Amino acid sequence: MADTKIAKGSILILLGSMIFRVGGFIYRFAMATLLGPAGYGIFILTLPIIAVLQLSAEGGIPPAIAKYIAQYDAVGQKDMVEQIIRTSAKLVISLGIILSIVIYILAEPLALYLFHNPEAILPFQCVALITPFSVIVGEMKGVFQGYYEMNFINVTKAVEQSSTIIFAVLLVLANFYIAGAVIGTAIGYMITGLAAFLIFHKYIWVKLKQHNAEGQEHPGEKFTRRKELSLIKMLFLFSIPVYLTSLGELFMYDIGTWIIGVFMTSEYVGFYGIGSPIARIPLMISMAVATAVLPATAAALSTENRHLLNTYINQAFRYVTILVLPMSLGIAVFAHPILSLLFPGYEMGTGALQILAIGMLFFTLYTVSASVAQGVGKPVIPMISLAIAVAIELGLSVVLVPGYGINGVTLIPEYGINGAALATTIATFVLMVTVAWGTLRQAKTKLELKNLGKIVVASLLMAGILYFVPTIYAYTSFYVGMPLAQVLALIYLILVAFVGAFLYIVILTLIGGVKKSDVNAFLKLARRLGPLEPLFNKLGSILMKYAV
Repeated sequence: MADTKIAKGSILILLGSMIFRVGGFIYRFAMATLLGPAGYGIFILTLPIIAVLQLSAEGGIPPAIAKYIAQYDAVGQKDMVEQIIRTSAKLVISLGIILSIVIYILAEPLALYLFHNPEAILPFQCVALITPFSVIVGEMKGVFQGYYEMNFINVTKAVEQSSTIIFAVLLVLANFYIAGAVIGTAIGYMITGLAAFLIFHKYIWVKLKQHNAEGQEHPGEKFTRRKELSLIKMLFLFSIPVYLTSLGELFMYDIGTWIIGVFMTSEYVGFYGIGSPIARIPLMISMAVATAVLPATAAALSTENRHLLNTYINQAFRYVTILVLPMSLGIAVFAHPILSLLFPGYEMGTGALQILAIGMLFFTLYTVSASVAQGVGKPVIPMISLAIAVAIELGLSVVLVPGYGINGVTLIPEYGINGAALATTIATFVLMVTVAWGTLRQAKTKLELKNLGKIVVASLLMAGILYFVPTIYAYTSFYVGMPLAQVLALIYLILVAFVGAFLYIVILTLIGGVKKSDVNAFLKLARRLGPLEPLFNKLGSILMKYAV
């Protein structure tokens, strides 16, 4: 049952994340193609600002909503669930409006004095349109997560992705250039906020209100202002460390981008920015598991079921490692042909992508640890670790990107965008180790290191074999003006990736690294793949024979 809850929630979020990532690639491909490296570089500089504003407006409230809704719902306190939703909505909407005004005022000085780029003024100002609507989306996602309604989260993401792509592309094609991309994103959030609210109202709010009305002992009694202030305090005590943690995570993603923007031209920001989302592809898996494990661990802790808590934590780490490790190594091995095929003209980002792929591997494991820490009520663990890691990344980036010397003597050469990627990777390794250690210690849980070690061995063997597979046929530069050849090159690379996946599964099975619970989760995924279900069921039945 424990395995089923984490697996089911993770699979639902994973399916949504896969669709979301595909849409994200379409979005970035369109923007990179339509704007060019320089314009795309400016656009990339706006994305971290959007993310920081969204997060600051939400104030870390959505994870707090998820935790306390799951916690109070588990013990039947529906009245507290309703009040949490009401109070948190007031908070995030107020913060969203305030921060929209702030970013509009700061747009010009940021563009002129930090990034030295007047063309960034209008896109930065347009960011102010996004925040009031994005906070509503964040509020609704927090409620959906707390109720374990992962399908609602997927629908919300689908609406957000599709509407953003459509309107951003249309506005760029209408000659609104970078501002059009940002305004299109704002329109996407407007539509998503409305869709999320309608889902929430129909499937959650009406039922919750009806339940509380029927079960209320004192119909005239209201939630007093003093009680609401106490609730606000409870939300903030949890959410402030979560906010600082999430802010630190954004800095971990984007410090490199900002430092490159300060010391190098916008073209190099574009080269770095095109590789970063590819390196973060495995994060869709860790985020899916993390989203499922937070309310699960919170509920297990509220019922004081230590065995269940231990099961949830080990399953979360296992599901992430078994999928993320081979994916990250595969991206590192095939970095050049991936960029050549998907984003021709951006091949200068190859080295950065190879390094970032390893860094994001460390970050995925951190993500699960941080979510567990939040679930057991200790968000301060990732917060402190992130502060240390961000300081490390900032210091290394400032030195490695432009280089460092004294009196004309070069002590550290200029590594450019590769230096930013290296700084991120070193910092994420430190982050992964410190948060995992602190979280496991707090939860009084030990990981099954022997099983995880088998996954590491299988992944390294797979990567070693793939390293010697010829990929020269996948370089687009050889097929300029030959569309059919480019399609064949893409097919070739996809086939090589499937061969790698097959090798990994075979090696992992032979060394006893596949467990029956893994196969059961695989079969649950198969039931959601439509016409591919028979094929996956057959593969699952074969794996079950050799599973331990």
